Amino acid sequence: MNHLITIAAEAIYRSQLTLALTGAGISVESGIPDFRSAGGLWAKYDPSEYATIQAFRQNPEKIWDMLRDMDRLIVDARPNPAHLGMGEMEKIGFLHYIITQNVDNLHQAGGAGKVIEYHGNSSTLSCLWCGKRYGAEEKRSEHIPRCACGKVLKPDVVFFGEAIPSGALDHSFQLASSAEALLIVGTSAAVSPANTIPSIAKSRGAILIEINMERTHLTSSVTDIFIEGKAGETIPALVGELKRMKGIISA
Repeated sequence: MNHLITIAAEAIYRSQLTLALTGAGISVESGIPDFRSAGGLWAKYDPSEYATIQAFRQNPEKIWDMLRDMDRLIVDARPNPAHLGMGEMEKIGFLHYIITQNVDNLHQAGGAGKVIEYHGNSSTLSCLWCGKRYGAEEKRSEHIPRCACGKVLKPDVVFFGEAIPSGALDHSFQLASSAEALLIVGTSAAVSPANTIPSIAKSRGAILIEINMERTHLTSSVTDIFIEGKAGETIPALVGELKRMKGIISA
């Protein structure tokens, strides 16, 4: 493990553009189960019934049964050492952008400023009819949050049937084409379009560093350095090594 941390840190230290691609696994240590896991949201709510934009438009009150459960998972969650470590990596100049599939706002709470969100963010709500936006905290006391116009509000997360924000896609593809190192943390990147980021970066010569609890389809196909274990332990160790290296070279 220590040897792999050192090799990964060396690759990141040399990189002029380092990205991170993160998924649900990085937030499990903050108490948010993967929606697809046995104890996740999709075990209780059929996503084809509750998580499509068509379902929300047809019966938003029903969909808020699921959204309340999702909000309860997220509202008490706090950034774990992996989120905090990535925020510190950005601060000291070794992580330039995070591309995340998560909607929990924990990267930003952990100190990261350059976060590209594929699936939106649950911290704000919008009215699909008049376009007015609200902070989720502002409406949290309402069982079914409504806009001033009377319509039911929708959290600013991407439902099935909605397009990934084009700005997020375009920017992430541009970055992946220029990246020299890519951290893959808490995701198998099996779902489109996130699954294209590792292959784009790899084809342009980037070093791919995968941090997951178990091997994925990426491990034997595109990963250069695989570190098996908790992100909340691995990322802080990586940050420590980068700071040590920076101190030695600065001296």
